[in-house]
This record gives sequence, C-alpha cells and structure tokens, in this order.
Amino acid sequence: MAWIEYNANPRGRKVGDCTVRAISKAVCETWEDSYSGIALQGFLMCDMPSANSVTTAYLKRKGYKRRTIPDDCPECYTVEDFCQDHPHGTYILGIGNHLVAVIDGDWYDAWDSGNEIPIYYFTKEE
Repeated sequence: MAWIEYNANPRGRKVGDCTVRAISKAVCETWEDSYSGIALQGFLMCDMPSANSVTTAYLKRKGYKRRTIPDDCPECYTVEDFCQDHPHGTYILGIGNHLVAVIDGDWYDAWDSGNEIPIYYFTKEE
C-alpha cells in the first residue's frame, strides 16, 4: 500500500481539478474526457460540475455506487487505512472537498493524501 504520484492534468496543474484527476484514473479515461463528461453532466443537471450530485450522477452512469464509511473512529481512519482494508479493486474516496483514486491498495494523487480522513467512497459494482 503506497502513494503513487499521479497528475493527469495536461498542464500539470494541481489545484481545483482533483475530481477530474481521480475519476480519470479510476475509470481509465483521459483527463479531457473526464472533464468534458463531468461538465456535460453538470449542464444536463443545471448544476456546477463541482457539485457532489453531479459527480455522483456521472459515476453512476459509469457503473459506480456510492458507499459511506462507518464512523466508528471518524478521526483515526485514514486513506492509508482504507487502502490496507481494500487491497483489491478500484475506488474513489471522498475526503471533504477532495477526491482520490485507489486501485489495488495504492492511492493515486498529486500529493500524499494518505493521512487524510475519507468520508465516503465509490466502487464499481460488477
């Protein structure tokens, strides 16, 4: 279980596009395809692409379901803990206003978010 630096942004930017970066990694799309797909979903819903409802709708179209992380220890369960508990599969973790992709126990992000506290996650139902 490890952090793998990942930034699919074509210009290498690291601010404001974590949703696009995480989704592009998890669903195997280019940054541009994820960006335009999320923006179109927002347009269709008459909401901003950054809205949780838009992200959720986009991921549902891709076959993902949203799950809540139990709050047995809300201050001590980290991204790294989640990765140890989920060594197989593809997930997108929600950390407040940030998203991070998790694939087979590794987290992919532009910075090491392993100590952050996830609140919910998306997983693809087979």
